[in-house]
Amino acid sequence: MYVENHLDVVGQGKRQIEPWSTTTGSMTYVEPSIPFRANEFSRVHHLVPWRPNVGYENIEVLPLSTKTISNYAVDPLVNMSTKPLKFPNLVTGFQRNPVHASQAALYTRYTPNEWFQKQVMFYNEADSNRHYSERIRNDAVKLMREAEEKIQNNQYDTGRRLGERITDVTFWRNEVSSELERMIQEIERLQDCRIVLEKAIQDIENPLHIAEECLYHREARKGTELVHDNTEKSLLREVHNLQIGQKKLEMCLDKCKDQLRSCRSSQNQLELDLKNKQSALGIDVLCHQLNNRSHGLQYFSGIEKSDPCISEQETWSEAANRIIQRSQSERTKSCQLRTDAETLVNRVAQEMWDSWSNTNSALANRSSEMLEAKNKLHQHINKVQQEIFDVEKNLELMRKAIADKSYAIKVAHTRLEARRHRPEIELCRDFAHVSLQKEIEGINKQVERMYKALKEIENQHQRLLRTRSALEHDLALKIDAMYIDKEKVTGLRRAYPVNALFRF
Repeated sequence: MYVENHLDVVGQGKRQIEPWSTTTGSMTYVEPSIPFRANEFSRVHHLVPWRPNVGYENIEVLPLSTKTISNYAVDPLVNMSTKPLKFPNLVTGFQRNPVHASQAALYTRYTPNEWFQKQVMFYNEADSNRHYSERIRNDAVKLMREAEEKIQNNQYDTGRRLGERITDVTFWRNEVSSELERMIQEIERLQDCRIVLEKAIQDIENPLHIAEECLYHREARKGTELVHDNTEKSLLREVHNLQIGQKKLEMCLDKCKDQLRSCRSSQNQLELDLKNKQSALGIDVLCHQLNNRSHGLQYFSGIEKSDPCISEQETWSEAANRIIQRSQSERTKSCQLRTDAETLVNRVAQEMWDSWSNTNSALANRSSEMLEAKNKLHQHINKVQQEIFDVEKNLELMRKAIADKSYAIKVAHTRLEARRHRPEIELCRDFAHVSLQKEIEGINKQVERMYKALKEIENQHQRLLRTRSALEHDLALKIDAMYIDKEKVTGLRRAYPVNALFRF
């Protein structure tokens, strides 16, 4: 079996050795049936040192037949033949030609010296081969030990390198995993910030709509009440601030969405790198646990000549560090953006609240002014009404006074007419006649003055009526404006329409 295994190693092919077999009356050694070629003995000699140089052949030991046994004398004790054995005549042809036979025997035999030299040569060759074989065996054992030691050292060094690699991969995997968790938390906070910005933009719509509706309602004022007062200025300023704040929030929302996309991109890189490192770590751990007694070991022809690696140790660590640094940079930008967004929302909210408060204050002041003007109008209307009543009474008295003056002038005219009928010389321009003329002239002047006064009083009465009408119209306008400001506008602005706008 040792020969079979050895020939397998050196590639000479398997030789099947059949065991000794015992048959009836014979024992046979079966030589392997190998077709030896020329110089095969020498080749086998070099490969198998223990095999002799000379050739050999198959022999068979046959049992003696019964007839042959009967030719010998048999000892009755042991039932064996006691007759001496007869050997065939080795010198053939001696009886025919003794001279030729003696010459043949002389020339075909070796001398004792040659025999001794041949034995010495065999001994020396055996000793030489034995010493050479011993040296080869010692060298082979030494080589096997050195190879085993070197292979074990290389395997140990490879295992140590794999352990270091596992440590490095574990370190970077933990770093990437920690950074991924922080990035996920940052994305959640940035998502909350985006939701707050969207809600803030939506919440601005309500106060903006209210301010615009207030302006629309105040456009319904009539006449002189359609003034560009502080309330209208505050409303216009409020609408402008709301629109500017809404645009700023929309710009910040766009930045937040862009930053979310960048953070998600960095998250995808971290997840992919973490997945790759997990897979590589599992493979390295499996490789680190393999040994010479592991199952599933096999050959892969030419695998040491191929190099599928796409990175070096430095570039590998730099790639992982670059991914982590990008994630940290994106997180820093995200934190800064969230801070800016929170500041912007608070500033916009404060501006909205200030505009809302200023408009409400202006509206309250305007309502107070309108109420005061209304009360004054009421007072003036009452006074004008009283004056109209007094003028109308005066008109009646004036008309009655003028009517009363007709009796006095009639008396004077009657007297003057009666005295015109005095006879002749008695028709004298006396003092009574002059007095009657003066009386009539005086009465006419007084009546004329009274008519003028009456006309003026009537005109003043008309003016008072027009003033009262203007005051009443202005009062109606102010009442309508006060209704718009107090009921419609103030009713819309009773409560601040933004609820929980600035909660991060």
